[in-house]
Amino acid sequence: MRRTLALLGLPLLMMSAGCAPPGGGSTPPGLATDRHQAFEERAATVAEQWAPGAAWTTGYLPLQEPTLLVGDPEFTEETKLAFNAGWYREQVPLPPERPGDGTIEFSDGKLRVPLITATEAYRQIDQGDPPPCPGRPKDPGTPPPANPPDGPDAPVSSEFQAACIPLTVTDVELGHAPVHTTRGTAQVPAWLFTVEEINAVVARVAVAPAATGALPEPVAPSAPAPPDLVSGQDIVSVDGTTLTVRLGVGSCDTEVTPLVQEHDHLVVVGGTVVRSTDVCDDMLKLEPVAVTLRAPLGARPVLDVVNGKPLRFAAG
Repeated sequence: MRRTLALLGLPLLMMSAGCAPPGGGSTPPGLATDRHQAFEERAATVAEQWAPGAAWTTGYLPLQEPTLLVGDPEFTEETKLAFNAGWYREQVPLPPERPGDGTIEFSDGKLRVPLITATEAYRQIDQGDPPPCPGRPKDPGTPPPANPPDGPDAPVSSEFQAACIPLTVTDVELGHAPVHTTRGTAQVPAWLFTVEEINAVVARVAVAPAATGALPEPVAPSAPAPPDLVSGQDIVSVDGTTLTVRLGVGSCDTEVTPLVQEHDHLVVVGGTVVRSTDVCDDMLKLEPVAVTLRAPLGARPVLDVVNGKPLRFAAG
């Protein structure tokens, strides 16, 4: 069966790399030596094959989505729904003129790039008007009906928990926003949209597509991955030496064990699981796990042990 994606909130699992030899991690308690060795060997192959090209360290290759929040939005259920869906309405004129070139500021230098207009940026964040959600008012000031209908045509209770409303753009200016890139976190030119309903600014990266590089195609080891080895899907956060990623595991898998192999120039992550022998729906879950590195991640790429792909930062 093909695995479908399900996002489930699950507790973090912690695993420390410990005092590992260069290029490897220590064996976690209870993990069979052969399973750990399979990870180590495959991770070493992934590291050896990594050859991203010059653009990785000289160009602009973002590792996250181009729409981001600057500040704490203090979302309500309604505003979070609107932000995730891309529902906006502008209440100010959007500058149609194309600005001059902007500057991306990396920790190791600067890069001049062409920019898009505010109108283009707004078109990219605006995904249309909210639909007339059944049982939910479009006006957030309108309370749900006191006696919702019963029977098979009655809306589910969650339909009364949030109104279908757009976010109101009241101001726009050209500035900068912090963006995770292949060269570390950079200050990138962005159109900053002030939104009435939230406290954060909605930023849309202003770098023109022609100046935005693509991540290199992954080179997976030629040998098939062991059946109990699972892949890293994306990066949740980096806090000092703590790296939190999400692993793609089966909905019936147990004993999820995160693994990391650390090198001076990159980090390889993955994990092992115990597969269920019972009938299972074969749905893919994203399981957040945390590993402890010997040194802060810095600008080192994080690669998946199964297919060698560089991991991007999770949206939100």
